[in-house]
Amino acid sequence: MLIDTHCHLDFADFEEERDDIVSRARQAGVKQMVTISTRVRKLEKLLAITEKYPSVFCSVGTHPNNADEELDIQTEDLVRLAKEHEKVVAIGEAGLDYFYDTQKPENQKTGFLRHIAAARETQLPLVIHSRSADEDMAAILTSETGKGAFPFILHCFSAGPELARTGVELGGYISFSGILTFPKSEELRAIAKTVPHDRLLVETDAPYLAPKRWRGKRNEPSYVVNTAEVLAETLGISYAEMARITTENAFRLFSKMPKV
Repeated sequence: MLIDTHCHLDFADFEEERDDIVSRARQAGVKQMVTISTRVRKLEKLLAITEKYPSVFCSVGTHPNNADEELDIQTEDLVRLAKEHEKVVAIGEAGLDYFYDTQKPENQKTGFLRHIAAARETQLPLVIHSRSADEDMAAILTSETGKGAFPFILHCFSAGPELARTGVELGGYISFSGILTFPKSEELRAIAKTVPHDRLLVETDAPYLAPKRWRGKRNEPSYVVNTAEVLAETLGISYAEMARITTENAFRLFSKMPKV
């Protein structure tokens, strides 16, 4: 089996066929999915999805590209919501995105630090979005880990080797998406070879970034199979072994999510 550790089933792209998408995932061996929050104020929709589908879980948090909208959301709000709802198994996604110049960096950092504090208090994994912000991200993670460890994932990893190394050294996990499968992603595949097997995860980030086999189409959780296949090939192990490794890692990290 596989676990898609990061998708967005609440997005409009899936509205008309969510039942079929969840069904196709299960048929492909993707037994569980974590649909990731981008705005705390839209948590109710995520919770409704998780209540309808036993195999779907969610997070609570504010994406850095929405940071300006939810500056009123405090650490205690994140902690309370995570504790109130059984199917909330992670904090985030939060972090830094300097690629899109839409949100003030200082507001992104403020929100990020609040999410880190929530992850530290709840010991739920923090789903981290980091784009074009390697140096600041590494500095914040190093500083904040020094104040007390917290579980985290560098999701949809496409950064440089230094951030991957820092993340692993601080106890984090590295999650690879369909980007890993793209022909021009040689450097990313080289980085994947350096990540300890017990820190590897796979995801889709659906509806974005469909892997090579479905490039150009809307992504969906069942397609995480192709990413796992390419990751297995990259590391020189079997697909079955890669599925076992990433599933065990996901259950270890998402400790609130029941095993199946």
